[in-house]
Amino acid sequence: MQESLDSISKNTNTELRKNKASGLFFEPLFSDFRIIFERDPAARNWLEVIFCYPGFHALCLYRFAHWLHLCKVGFIPRLISHLGRFLTGIEIHPGAEIGKGVFIDHGMGVVIGETAIVGDYTLIYQGVTLGGTGKESGKRHPTLGNNVVVGAGAKVLGNIQISDRVRIGAGSIVLRDVPPDSTVVGIPGRIVSRKQQNGLLEHGKLPDLEATAIRSLLSRIEKLEQQLQILTKDDH
Repeated sequence: MQESLDSISKNTNTELRKNKASGLFFEPLFSDFRIIFERDPAARNWLEVIFCYPGFHALCLYRFAHWLHLCKVGFIPRLISHLGRFLTGIEIHPGAEIGKGVFIDHGMGVVIGETAIVGDYTLIYQGVTLGGTGKESGKRHPTLGNNVVVGAGAKVLGNIQISDRVRIGAGSIVLRDVPPDSTVVGIPGRIVSRKQQNGLLEHGKLPDLEATAIRSLLSRIEKLEQQLQILTKDDH
């Protein structure tokens, strides 16, 4: 009787481990694969995606390393992460939490830190950093909600919350929490819109905050010069 119970217990544990592996590795990976065809018009067939997309390769290696990390395996997850960085130019710490349907477009130079959390269906372009601001311990990397878009070269730093459907413009540096449905641009990042018409980030239509401020200053200077000229003429 006891042997029968032990056998049932072992079989149950085996099934649970298989289900856990499937939930952490295979299911999100299929979503990562499918989303590429929705997000990238250059993806023509499955062979190109499997063999020619470094973002997909990096996520495959990450998901395996993350599963080993959760199983408390030492050294090997970090080694896989290092190999992934060498092969793809994308560094993802095995301790990071990445949802399903994530697409890393091109990906060279992307860095995702140990305590970063990336929500479902997030789009990350090349050169993005989800990093910390110092040597603090604990949760020190950002949390990204679902359907977030992070533009090329953007840096999201510190233990901050980037809510759902946020768009971060290329080259921006975000250091504070961002509410849902916002567009953030600039250094440091400023919210320029709180409404989203669609799921895309149109880089060519993002406002230039610095140029707007400079134009405002030039306009003010011109008005002051005109007033000064009028006053000077009146004195003569």
